[in-house]
Formats: sequence, structure tokens, C-alpha cells
Amino acid sequence: MAEDLVVTRALVIPAGELRERFSRSSGPGGQGVNTADSRVELSFDVAGSQAVPEHLRPRLLAKLSSRLVDGVVTIAASEFRAQLANRAAARDRLAALLRDAAAPPPAPRRATKPSRGSRERRITDKKRRSRTKQGRRVRPDD
Repeated sequence: MAEDLVVTRALVIPAGELRERFSRSSGPGGQGVNTADSRVELSFDVAGSQAVPEHLRPRLLAKLSSRLVDGVVTIAASEFRAQLANRAAARDRLAALLRDAAAPPPAPRRATKPSRGSRERRITDKKRRSRTKQGRRVRPDD
């Protein structure tokens, strides 16, 4: 089952750098719930990995900083009753997490001015709203 985890074209994690731990999962399972270690914890050392390119490491560490413990990110999966399904789910989730963290930041927004038409529409809407509110005012008796 040990195969490399493909995150992006630039980032492929060798199976040897992934650590899996198995434990008992909570929830339904009948008689087998106390014997099957179906919960999976998948760990990956982002800070010490040889697979992470040097230009990508600072970005990953910065974006995953809230999830890292000593440079290691851990994903837990226990939604399935089968260990094999939980292993696949954990690998998929880790790949998605690393893919999002490795994505380059969006281009900075360029400041623009409102168009003449949008300014006119805004003023027209303000005047219409003002007339509506003026019509609701209580006028003192003359």
C-alpha cells in the first residue's frame, strides 16, 4: 500500500516520509469496535522533509503554522469502519491540505475608481431612498 503521495508536479512525498499510526475508532462498529484499529493518524514532517523544495518550505511552514507541532502536520481519519478506507481518506486530506498551502498567493488587487455610470446610479439610489424616508416622516399639524 505504501506509495508516494503526489501533491503537485513540484511536490511528491515519498512513502518513507509519511508516518501512520493506528488506534481504535469511536462510534458504531458492533462486536468489532473494540478490536479493530481503524482510526488512522497520518503525519508528515514539513520542516525536515527532503521532498519539499527549498523555495516552497517557507510558504508551507507559514500557511500551516497553526497546525504544526515541531514542524510536523498530522491528519486523523476515522469516518470509515475500514482501516484501508481511512488510510486513503487521510492521504487525500493531507494532499489537499499541502496543495492549498503550496499555492502561490493571489496577485495584489489593483486599485480602481468607480465608473461614471456607477456613481450616477449610486446617487440616484440615494435620492430615491431619501424621498422614501421623507414620505414616512410625521409632519406637525399646521
